[in-house]
Amino acid sequence: MNAKTGMAILAGAVALFVTGYLIFGLALAGFYESNAGTATGVNREAPQFLWLILSTLAFAALLTVVLGWAGAKDVASGLKTAAIFGLLMGLAIDFGFYSMTNIQNLTITLVNPGGGAIHSGIGGAVIGMMLGRGDSA
Repeated sequence: MNAKTGMAILAGAVALFVTGYLIFGLALAGFYESNAGTATGVNREAPQFLWLILSTLAFAALLTVVLGWAGAKDVASGLKTAAIFGLLMGLAIDFGFYSMTNIQNLTITLVNPGGGAIHSGIGGAVIGMMLGRGDSA
């Protein structure tokens, strides 16, 4: 891993952490509460931030690898590629959870991938910008 990739991962992780909080922690918090599945005792009262940070770094690294493979080196290509990746990943995970657990209802299953696309897209825009830094146009 070179310095540009490392910086892209770190910048992407910050963008993902902030947008994740804004989208899922604030904007959609009530929506998630009112559409939870029948499973109880699933959510912690407060997140364990060490593990949340490690999860965010891992996701930023995954997006950085995918965007690198796709040749995304600007905001637009990073946004587009990461949003599509986030949408498809969200559909796969949410349909899987819905099919096998009582964690969420069908409404969340259908809406959550859209939030994931926005979340991933914003992170991807930052990562794409960082991957293209220093390249001559």
